[in-house]
Amino acid sequence: MTGVLLYLLGACSARILGWGILLWSMEDPPVPAGMVLPVYRESKLDQVWEAGIPEGYRNAASQADATLRIPSARMEVHKTKKAAEQEAEDFAPFALIYGETLQDGLPIRDAPDNGAKRVYRLRQGEIIKVLALVEGTAALSTTGAPLPGQWYQVLTADGNRGYCFSYRLRLFEYAGGPLHLDRETEEVEDLDLAKVLALPWSPESYSTMISLRKIDLEELSRQWRFVPAEAPGIAHIYLPNMDKTFPYTQIRAEGNRFWRFEGAPLQMRLRSDTTLEVQFTENGGALQTLLFVALPEALDEIIRVETERRHQGFLGIYALGPAFRSDNYGDLVFSPEQGFTWSGYERLIPWVIPPAAKGQGALSMGLYLSRDLQGAYDGAFTLTFAGLSAVEGAIHFLYTLKDRELRIEYVPPDNIDGVTVMRKAGSPMIMVFKAVP
Repeated sequence: MTGVLLYLLGACSARILGWGILLWSMEDPPVPAGMVLPVYRESKLDQVWEAGIPEGYRNAASQADATLRIPSARMEVHKTKKAAEQEAEDFAPFALIYGETLQDGLPIRDAPDNGAKRVYRLRQGEIIKVLALVEGTAALSTTGAPLPGQWYQVLTADGNRGYCFSYRLRLFEYAGGPLHLDRETEEVEDLDLAKVLALPWSPESYSTMISLRKIDLEELSRQWRFVPAEAPGIAHIYLPNMDKTFPYTQIRAEGNRFWRFEGAPLQMRLRSDTTLEVQFTENGGALQTLLFVALPEALDEIIRVETERRHQGFLGIYALGPAFRSDNYGDLVFSPEQGFTWSGYERLIPWVIPPAAKGQGALSMGLYLSRDLQGAYDGAFTLTFAGLSAVEGAIHFLYTLKDRELRIEYVPPDNIDGVTVMRKAGSPMIMVFKAVP
């Protein structure tokens, strides 16, 4: 790399094992990232490299021993100096670039894509090292609009690597020595407001749903929310039957954890670290109050876990079949894509299945069992028949898997509360299907 300093190698009698690129600037002595250093020893037990200190960066404490111990994750080591210098040239534009996290829970992923697996969850204010700018899938806001920013390969202080989108990062330069962050005065003075602006705020009903672990995936996927700063000078409320935009000039503190949006009939109060009260008036009318919460997990992670729960439930049925036959109720066959075909169900018309239903459709595992039903059944599912509306075509069943049999029991719509089957039918209609070899 151009400008690589000369080293006093005579200070260390050990042979050189290789040459390393410093990825994270050192505090003492203040050696900047990007420098190529001779490497003398590796301690796998302590997970450190012992490397030489450039002559111009030695201080009084390091004159006697011109080496320093560098955590293994903060050094890229090559066998030859030439190979290290070539990589250092590529790294040079990012050698001094770091990021400060502006949002608690910001994910680092294993690929530059919002759908990729999360490998690390950042804390608000955590510092990470930028390694490279990479191409990735555009990150989208909760409204589906592209977010401003870029994907970077990054390194955490404790050695985790992955990819992070820069929308909630504050990038800065650091060349070694004591780390002083030049934050804006307003952010330092009102940390509570900074927290409110950084966190995603979901309806209070989401919190109840998650605490009970009975997830309405369709409801979560709509991602209803309050966004106090969707764009500079714009707040937004997205709720069922409510889509309100509030242009404002600034957010002004009016008391302890209470703020008004100047130029808009909107105000908010942080009731607790995870509960936000939002109030607004419409056309000079009565004050309306809404509650939003910061969820304990990222919404996309909750959706992923629930999607996997449903998939595993379906696999239990599919693995037993996927084709089932009943002497009285016909043949029921499931496809890998959670589709179904059902023939010979005429005895169920019209009490269970409407006459206009076609003998095919999709299966959903979105139902839960009430406490009274747990143990008596393996679960519940919905068969949505083609040829009907989504509501009319959705037929619900309790089910049990046993001894190569699929037993299903019709559930009237009135016996379901939200996504929970509360009770079975007063006069149960049970259908027994045997798995077809």
